Amino acid sequence: MIDRATIDKIMDAANIVDVVSDFVTLKRAGANLKGLCPFHDDRTPSFIVSPAKNYCKCFACGKGGNPVGFIMEHEQVTYPEALRYLAKKYGIEIKEKVLSPEDVQRQDDRESMFIVNEWANEWFQRQLHETADGKAIGLAYFRGRGFRDDIIQKFQCGYCPDTKGVSMSEDALAAGYQEKYLTCDPETGIGTGLSLKNDKGKLRDRYFGRVMFPIFTMSGKVVGFGGRVLAAATKGVNIKYQNSPESIIYSKKRELYGLFQAKMAIRKQDCCFLVEGYTDVMAMHQSGVENVVASSGTALTDDQIRLIHRLTDNITVIYDGDAAGIKASQRGIDMLLAQGMNVKLLLLPDGDDPDSFARKHNAEEFQQYLAEHQVDFIKFKTNLLLDEAKGDPVAKSRLVNNIVQSIAVIPNEITRTVYIQETASTMKMEERLIAKAVSENLPQRDEKHIPASDAPEKAPLPTTEHDEAFASLITGIRVREEQRLHDREQELVRLVIRYGEQIIGSMFDNSGKEVPCTVTEFIDASLRQDDLALSVPIHQTILGVALEHIHEDGFVAERFFLNYPDPVISSLAFDLATDKEQLSRMHKKEQRGFTGDEENTLPSEVEHIVTDYKIEIVKTELKAVIREMQDPELIRDKERYMAVMTRYKDIKEIEKKLSHTQGGRVIG
Repeated sequence: MIDRATIDKIMDAANIVDVVSDFVTLKRAGANLKGLCPFHDDRTPSFIVSPAKNYCKCFACGKGGNPVGFIMEHEQVTYPEALRYLAKKYGIEIKEKVLSPEDVQRQDDRESMFIVNEWANEWFQRQLHETADGKAIGLAYFRGRGFRDDIIQKFQCGYCPDTKGVSMSEDALAAGYQEKYLTCDPETGIGTGLSLKNDKGKLRDRYFGRVMFPIFTMSGKVVGFGGRVLAAATKGVNIKYQNSPESIIYSKKRELYGLFQAKMAIRKQDCCFLVEGYTDVMAMHQSGVENVVASSGTALTDDQIRLIHRLTDNITVIYDGDAAGIKASQRGIDMLLAQGMNVKLLLLPDGDDPDSFARKHNAEEFQQYLAEHQVDFIKFKTNLLLDEAKGDPVAKSRLVNNIVQSIAVIPNEITRTVYIQETASTMKMEERLIAKAVSENLPQRDEKHIPASDAPEKAPLPTTEHDEAFASLITGIRVREEQRLHDREQELVRLVIRYGEQIIGSMFDNSGKEVPCTVTEFIDASLRQDDLALSVPIHQTILGVALEHIHEDGFVAERFFLNYPDPVISSLAFDLATDKEQLSRMHKKEQRGFTGDEENTLPSEVEHIVTDYKIEIVKTELKAVIREMQDPELIRDKERYMAVMTRYKDIKEIEKKLSHTQGGRVIG
């Protein structure tokens, strides 16, 4: 593990202009530099590099980061790998923390397994391209399926012969590789599983008589293999595909075939195609579609989705037309939706899979079909199941419930609202009914309400004879209310990032002693005073981290968050730190009589922004109560009616008090 002092040395040495210039041609644009974005198909320069902030960002696709974040995104490597990349570039010696003997051994085991896999991958390729059997059997298989040699080499396909006297296991032992790394212990997960041990204790090749598909990590290490049996070469073998066994470096559920070859295209196209098999991926590459990965026949997992989500929010799942298989995959679609992915689906004709469909069409026809036949998951489900439900109200109800359950897992409320509207239109149903059904199916999420206590439930959408336009209006109002509250909250976070360590007054600590109060501490104390918490998780994280480090020597919030390891946080910090507006976009100093520069008016501005945030919360709660008061059923329930009216009076009183304190000073 890299120690903190070495990380600091790397961060201090890494210059964003130097780092980005290795990959992007930059031209001066005022105080910054500008170039074509390396993360998407940029035709007009939208990638900005700020030497002052030591940060870069594309204002079209939003990607960028500090030097470490840029290398992580561009090279698709982990945080430690990016640090090592920069350390090598700047000639900095990496100092690792002392590891326990067990940790050292496990690290050695992992590295040894990767080395063995790399050797085996090269051995399989030599067998395919340089031996008579490899050419006659293995290479003939790939060419018989229409694959060009450049595609075979791009995916580093190989062959494991079923020939006496030729054994990968024997050659590996002769080359000095240990038996424990060639086999695999199922209990410890140590070993690659390239070899199996027979009853006599002799090693034999696991993949004999198969063509080989190496599986790479996102950074390009060979983590495992898939081997396809060739019936003409291997008799009595019933398992068509065989994968490496589960080990400390390989789990089929955590890997995606083709991700290493596809990562740049996925990032540039901002979309990923998901298929099932190895040859599907290769066929699509041969047809000019490179942003594609395969789940390798497994049911889609959360780990695989997270790998894709690191590169894009958009995914198109390609099906081969088998209705039973499509219905069985519904859980995978819901998992994608639950992780916030934008999901489209595509059905190939006549039961084709991508491999067979590509063989029947040229590259232009293939790409045109993909472009014209992608539909969102609602249209896909509707088209797939509506024929079955025709004339059958019960079947149609099941279809609607199926769609509703998928919408309910979507975490973003605005996205859910859009899909509710689309479903209502497609199914010719009232929007309020779909919205009600979705609300009843919402999963339990660990979310904080804005007020930590005594928060009223959100009023439901109208359940009486209201027209669809009114229901849409109500939904739109709520979305705008949430956006205003989000904007106010983000203003608080901007204060923490830009001025978090600055002292703006004093406060009393737990022992009653008066101590200096920073911007960060004032915001935190003001929220806790009214039992409030920030509602957005990333905002909560930034405030919490700032509080942890606020009294460290030399802590400067802006520099700290611009260099934060999490690229999502550093990107938000850059956006807020480089905002061209003055301290608050919602207020004008002239209207309050403020003079002087921003930092001289900082205490007053902080106080005003905190108060405005609280007022926005109160307004949001007040509107929710007013909506509840408009429920015709309320007047019939006297106990509930009195409780709502009391709640209304309490909130109005709070609003009045906050309005009176808006112009006052509370900090000394």
